[in-house]
Amino acid sequence: MPITMEQRKLLAATALGKRNADTVISNGTLINVHSKERVNGKDIAITAGCIAYIGDCKHLIGQETNTIDANGSFITPGLIDGHMHVESTMLTVTEFAKAAIKQGTTTVFMDPHEIANVFGLEGVKWMHEEGQNLPLRVYTTVPSCVPATDNLEDAGAELIPSDIEAALSWENVAGLGEVMNFPGVVHGDDKMIQEIEATMKAGKTVTGHIPAEDSAMLQAYVSSGVTSCHETVTREQALEKLRLGMHLMIREGSAWQDVKQLAPVITEDHMPTENISLITDDVYPQTLTNQGHLNHVVRKAIQQGIDPITAIQLATINIANYFHYEDSLGSIAPGKYADLLFIEDLNEMNPSTVLIGGDIVYSDQQYQVAFSNYSYPEKAKQSVHLPQPLTADDFFIKSDQEEKTEVHVIEVFENNARTRKSSAQLKVDNDFIKADLKRDIIKLSCIDRHHGSGQISNAFVQGFNIKRGAVASTVAHDSHNLLVMGVNEEDMAFAANTLKEHGGGMIVVENQEILAEVPLSIAGLMSDQPLESVASQVEKLEIAWNDLGCKMNAPFMTFSLIALPVIPSLRITNRGLADVDSFELIDLEIKNL
Repeated sequence: MPITMEQRKLLAATALGKRNADTVISNGTLINVHSKERVNGKDIAITAGCIAYIGDCKHLIGQETNTIDANGSFITPGLIDGHMHVESTMLTVTEFAKAAIKQGTTTVFMDPHEIANVFGLEGVKWMHEEGQNLPLRVYTTVPSCVPATDNLEDAGAELIPSDIEAALSWENVAGLGEVMNFPGVVHGDDKMIQEIEATMKAGKTVTGHIPAEDSAMLQAYVSSGVTSCHETVTREQALEKLRLGMHLMIREGSAWQDVKQLAPVITEDHMPTENISLITDDVYPQTLTNQGHLNHVVRKAIQQGIDPITAIQLATINIANYFHYEDSLGSIAPGKYADLLFIEDLNEMNPSTVLIGGDIVYSDQQYQVAFSNYSYPEKAKQSVHLPQPLTADDFFIKSDQEEKTEVHVIEVFENNARTRKSSAQLKVDNDFIKADLKRDIIKLSCIDRHHGSGQISNAFVQGFNIKRGAVASTVAHDSHNLLVMGVNEEDMAFAANTLKEHGGGMIVVENQEILAEVPLSIAGLMSDQPLESVASQVEKLEIAWNDLGCKMNAPFMTFSLIALPVIPSLRITNRGLADVDSFELIDLEIKNL
């Protein structure tokens, strides 16, 4: 909710001493993100949920004024995550809020494009509505690319420009979600241009996503009106984007960790930081439990040599300014929401107390407020549609070659969203192409789970080092079809069929027995369970991946991105192999003409 003029009248009256403050905080060191100062000896007067006055506030304390002693702590603005997908936490918005607020996150700008790819604008509205009744401030950016591409895959729904325009009118919708279809943007695709135009006409922010390294394409993309990017992974890319006026979002999620590589842009290149921010993008339950949320990213930035107040700026005022909420969010100043953290050690960024709207939401290691319940409709729990149970035969790959054939192979890398377009010669036995465990080349399949078409595409992948069994997931960015991978076709069928029965999720099986599973009944993306339960399930899932031979960090996240045809270089979709460099479907087999 925007701060009303009635509230601002009360703030002015308090500042002038015409009325007492609702709350006064004393005995803390203020972190001023406007001036980069640590300010001692100043009280904070709060009225109507906002900051009214900073200074000696003794004269503003009346009988009904709540007084809070900060006990010498640093007082910082609440942290703001400028780009994140709640669905990646596998939690509902409510359960995510419970996990994030106590870590100091008071505001998020979420992009619910995962659920949009399953249930369209209706799904976006579910999550947006859930977020409006929580202590956490939840702003939504409307998913821009549903599906992510028009000619490479099939999602469960489609958003068209009229949907975008309608959603931009909802209260607390801040702009357009990451514009992933960068080739469409630069080549003038009507749908993408209309979405960007509608957002700019509404006076809202167009957020971006461009992993391409071609300078001409990048500048064409910037010219379109897209103003940020969180897909930057090298120092050189970061400098180029900053010099072109883009807002650089430095990502540090559970698997994609870019702070270390990009921090030198600030510490060594000494670039101005007003156009840089820290974001999480995709965070898994274990990260929330073991490391934190955005406070973990700020901590990592400080460890890489970024000054603590600068790091806090990157996670507060810079995001507020970027989304044009500088009149209400991002700093400790008169007229802003009183979203504040008490922190003993800035290097650690662990809040002891969290205030949102002037109310203590978290302190003494427990929540001081109740969280409302939100019930998703039954429709949300019926999202996996297969025409009939899968069998082992569905995962055999035919070839008309006699003894061997050359195939394209998707090569994956730990903690890296990108893949490599590789190739290999594989044996052909009784008309079927064989996997090669010695070279870590195993089977990978993507199955339409939205339309009940029975469509299956089969391919090969290298890099996971799975030696036994199979894994499957309905989390398959961004269209979220059913992904299956393994070395045993019977296990592949069993894994896929089990997820169908359970309404979606992630699973690891061996010898047709479940080793670990994370049920995700809401859209096949989110659990209806609390963080502790989901984190425990995910921990067991990671152990089970390890038992099959995969030792990489967060392998299920790397697996979940293997169907995303907007990040180079080679992906699998329900339609087949997608060459992202050329933005076209290609044959599995490489046949010399």
